[in-house]
Amino acid sequence: MNATAIIPTASARCYLGQFVNHFANKLPALREPDNSQGEVSFTTGLCTMDADSQRLSIILNAADEEELGRLKEIVDRHLLRFAFREELIISWR
Repeated sequence: MNATAIIPTASARCYLGQFVNHFANKLPALREPDNSQGEVSFTTGLCTMDADSQRLSIILNAADEEELGRLKEIVDRHLLRFAFREELIISWR
């Protein structure tokens, strides 16, 4: 199962860096030095991110709907916390 979201924001690279760094102490995670790409391997699935100057793209992969739902909640909660200065719109497909 997978889900994708494309989030318009000029701070995409900042959020990608914060997200990956936040989880890097607890989970397998890596990112490019310029914060253009990153991924975090959760127990519920994999979160892959790409960022440019205008948007943050996210792909989630999980074994089933239940785990995909948990992964979406984790990503939503953390990104919204990191983006407290702006109102992110996260729409999963």
